[in-house]
Amino acid sequence: MLIGGKTMNNSWLIAIRPKTLPAAISPVLVGIALAYHDNEFHLLVAIATLFAAVLLQIGSNLANDVFDFLKGADTENRLGPKRVTQSGLLTPSQVKNGMVVTFVLALFIGCYLAFIGGLSIVIIGIASIIAGVIYTGGPYPLGYHGWGDVFVFLFFGIIAVPGTYYLQTGIISAESILLGIAIGAISTAILVVNNLRDIKTDSKAGKKTLAVRFGTLFVKIEYILLLVIAYLIPTILALKWNQLSLFLPIFSIPLAVRLAIRLSTESGKFLNEVLVQTAKLLFIFALLLTFGILL
Repeated sequence: MLIGGKTMNNSWLIAIRPKTLPAAISPVLVGIALAYHDNEFHLLVAIATLFAAVLLQIGSNLANDVFDFLKGADTENRLGPKRVTQSGLLTPSQVKNGMVVTFVLALFIGCYLAFIGGLSIVIIGIASIIAGVIYTGGPYPLGYHGWGDVFVFLFFGIIAVPGTYYLQTGIISAESILLGIAIGAISTAILVVNNLRDIKTDSKAGKKTLAVRFGTLFVKIEYILLLVIAYLIPTILALKWNQLSLFLPIFSIPLAVRLAIRLSTESGKFLNEVLVQTAKLLFIFALLLTFGILL
């Protein structure tokens, strides 16, 4: 194992997976924008929410890295980007320690957010940490039993956007839930690409994702439906509010269409680029939606 300072730093950078962080940032941006639209905005709370979300994402990434390796899902045959535990860049104990430190930092920030939001935020925070660990760890890892899509849809969409909005306003609105569905749908689409790419290795490891359970056609249709749902919601709100700026996310539809076509025609390691581009789609969609709400 390489333990030189520069190599170690690079290893941790690989471990936290910066390209996944838009999944944590996007719902916070949208929730804050909606609160601002409703004449509520608290800068310190917004910053704390953003940092807590990013730390929870990093902690979940570290948990996924080490537990997938320990359960045999990550091997030398994996098609996706390098994983630090599997490749020997960091030991399982190092990654576990990093996971614990990251979640403790998230919990520290969460104490402030809990002071602002009360018991409901405490419950959301604790549930987020537990879910981040048991997604691939514990006696019943959610990702290994086909619950990954539901987990992502809930925690990166229906919980994240209304939760952010609640911290700003003290209430949960129907619009915050709808916007949570939109963001959660594209976040789930990212996981769909990941699971489609890994369908063979996951099947051998006993990881029963929806791709493994129902096959490639099912998840390809799921991907398209998730994108359709995401784009319908800003349209519904634009008509409801009579606010043309909410049509801004439509400008990202060409990218969404190209990705849906590529997902339908490519497989294996070629889906790595589709995965990266779907994450970019989420961030672009969220930014356009944020600006659309604010304008």
